[in-house]
Order: sequence, then structure tokens, then C-alpha cells
Amino acid sequence: MTALAACAPEGPLPSPAAAAPATGSPAPTSVSTPTIAATTPTPDPGSATPSPASAEGSPAAPPPAPPSGALPARHSLGDPASPWVVVNKHRPLNPQRFAPADLVRPGVRLAVGGEAALLNSTTAAAAEKLFAAAASEGVTMALASGYRSFSTQTATYNGYVGSMGQASADTASARPGFSEHQTGWSFDISDGGGACSFQPCFAGQPAAVWAAGNAHKYGFVVRYPLQFHEITGYYYEPWHLRYIGVDAATDMHKRGISTLEEYFGLEAAPDYL
Repeated sequence: MTALAACAPEGPLPSPAAAAPATGSPAPTSVSTPTIAATTPTPDPGSATPSPASAEGSPAAPPPAPPSGALPARHSLGDPASPWVVVNKHRPLNPQRFAPADLVRPGVRLAVGGEAALLNSTTAAAAEKLFAAAASEGVTMALASGYRSFSTQTATYNGYVGSMGQASADTASARPGFSEHQTGWSFDISDGGGACSFQPCFAGQPAAVWAAGNAHKYGFVVRYPLQFHEITGYYYEPWHLRYIGVDAATDMHKRGISTLEEYFGLEAAPDYL
């Protein structure tokens, strides 16, 4: 089985040996559709109710389950403009060239510029609260990578394909059209000084430790948790935060549910179909 790094760095391409992920992939931000065979988008299943918690740490595919509990709102799992959209190797964006209509630059510490400094307006507002709360507790956090357009991700992914071949590229970069970063609902963080950025050791940095324990209070989850790559399709990325709303994120945290696939009763997506 091949598991991707959800976040792939822009700029100079690493050698195949350097790009090969270990558990806790060293790669950075997401992507959008390759210059390879087109993928049929997954139909929007409509509004969804979260499923009961799966066994903690289980890598098994989460079976669909009856609704449990009730949150104030229900959102689409297929609409990229929805805070509950689930994007993984089985669920490309629909449309694949989706671009948020409300991209803004959040008022937070930035480690990047251009489109990578943008988020959709809802995520940006929540990020400002998250970063301010971290700062109030002495934790420095910076936005290391936010939005990525379809065209940017296509260039990034195809650069890896040209350098490494598609099979190896799929272990270092998400394919275009399959990236959370394209939705504007997710972003990567750093500690502000760049220590361990996009590396497994970032999990021990204050920014990552604080985010893991507090992000749910502001509507975020760590989208690619440790040892759940057989469900999410991606190795551990303690830097990659995803906005789903305070109610849902807090519900996941309280119930010990680690992945969106488990929470919404969706199949595991370890590889592309």
C-alpha cells in the first residue's frame, strides 16, 4: 500500500530518496487533478450526521453507522464550499477546479506570501482566534501554507512526476483535485521560527503540542493523525489543521474520534481508486 504525504512542498524538487515518506511524512501542503487519467468525482452524499466513535487507534475501514447525537447544523460532505467536505484519495473535489469565492488574508503571523497566505473567510476568522489564543499562552504559531489553486497544485504534482515518476510522486505529493488546501478550509502551521517545519519532529514543537490539545476549541482538527494513514491515505502531519466548526471538532475530541472518515461513517481511502 502506498500512503501519500498530503502536503507537498513547492520549489526545488527533492531526490526520490529524500521524498520517500516515513511514518510522519516530511512533506508540506496539499494539491489538485494531474495530467493523467481524469477521476470521476464522488457524488455528494448530501447532509450527514456523525457516526459513533470507532475503536481508538484502529486502522480498519470505518463502517457506515446510524446517526448518534445531534449537532446544531448539518452540512454537505461533497460540496467543497461546505465546512464538512471530505477530500481524500477516493473523494476528489467536485468540481475539481473549485476555487473559494471568499479568499482573504487572515490577520495572523505569516511565513508565506501570495495565494499560500489566503484562506476562505470562515477559516481565516477562526484561525485568527486560534493564533491569538496560542499567543496568549506564550506559543508562537505561523501560517506556513494555506490555499493552493488547482493550477499551482497541478504544476507542483507534475514537477514531482517529471522528476520521480508517477508512482514515487504519489508518495510525495497529493494529486491535483484531491487537496484540502484547494478548499480554503485547511492550512499548515509552523512555530514561527521554522524549527522542524514539515518534518516528523514538528510534533514535539510547542505550536504542534498546543494545537493538538486546543485546536478543537476553535473549530479545527489535526486532519492526518498518527497511525491512521490506512484510513486517511496520508502519514502523520501534525502541522495540517482543518476547519470543521467548533461543534463538530469538539464532538470529535470528546468522543475520541481521530479522522473525518470515521466521524462521518465513510470508507477508508488509503490509495487512489
